[in-house]
Amino acid sequence: MYNSKIAGLGFYVPENVVTNDDLSKVMDTNDEWIQERTGIQERRHVVHGEDTTTTMGVKAAQKAIERAGIDKDEIDFIVFATLSPDFYFPGPGVLVQRDLGLRTVGALDIRNQCSGFVYGISVADQYIKSGMYKNVLVIGSELHSHGLDMTTRGRGVSVIFGDGAGAAVLTREENPDKGILSTHLHSEGEHAEELSLIAPGMGKRWVTDIIADNDPEDTSYYPHMNGQFVFKNAVVRFSEVIMEGLQKNNLVPQDIDMLIPHQANLRISQFIQKKFGLGDDQVFNNIMKYGNTTAASIPIALTEAWEEGKIKEGDLVVLAAFGSGFTWGSVIIRW
Repeated sequence: MYNSKIAGLGFYVPENVVTNDDLSKVMDTNDEWIQERTGIQERRHVVHGEDTTTTMGVKAAQKAIERAGIDKDEIDFIVFATLSPDFYFPGPGVLVQRDLGLRTVGALDIRNQCSGFVYGISVADQYIKSGMYKNVLVIGSELHSHGLDMTTRGRGVSVIFGDGAGAAVLTREENPDKGILSTHLHSEGEHAEELSLIAPGMGKRWVTDIIADNDPEDTSYYPHMNGQFVFKNAVVRFSEVIMEGLQKNNLVPQDIDMLIPHQANLRISQFIQKKFGLGDDQVFNNIMKYGNTTAASIPIALTEAWEEGKIKEGDLVVLAAFGSGFTWGSVIIRW
């Protein structure tokens, strides 16, 4: 049985920078309020017509494939994580296969929101471990800005999210002590509605219901988040799943060289950093620049940390995420 390793990384964010001051011009908020609660200073928003979830994913993937040192035709499978697909169906995985001009490889779409990339890495890892595939492309991409309530009514959610994409190419690793050592996944659907977007959906409100009601106060098609409840659960589950991964591999927090947490809220990352006694050089955060990009946040942060030389061969790298569903997970990597 093989191990899998990350052979190439890439990310893409739109050029359009939206600062907290920019948001204060369209809703009742301000830079101090946003930074105090989230740590976010600015985010990127797609300009209408310039990018989609798929095109951003393709741009990130092209960099990852190039850095992996392989030809695109060597990609055996695609895993695409997003909550903001171009279409209700089909998912963006097949659009990536088309736009990259790949062979007729399989394409799997993952709907695990903030945990999507962690879930995607776990799926790719299992395919490679089993010997079924050699090179798997994993993408996390989100276009939030077109679906946010950019008014005072929606400020509790809308100030947090940004657009962007990250990608990784996973390939075989012969050394059992290198690469992805383990992955750990969890869910607790009991709290699904605490962070959700209800409509359009077949269960409660489909497009015909929204059109028929034509209700300007209907917020079912905007994201809903019980912020304090999500925060309290996140700090607990982050801690649990990181320790689960460490203990599985007979490791302790002091062994971590780099923790890449999902960029949900800088305050969550700081809480986890303090709890595990990690230094500033052991945790990478970039939510200040990009906001919460959901499934894209970990691959964007992982790529930036690697580009800045903060991840080196032999380092123990931990990825951890928590989000809507509730779903959470971790990945333990020996780089």
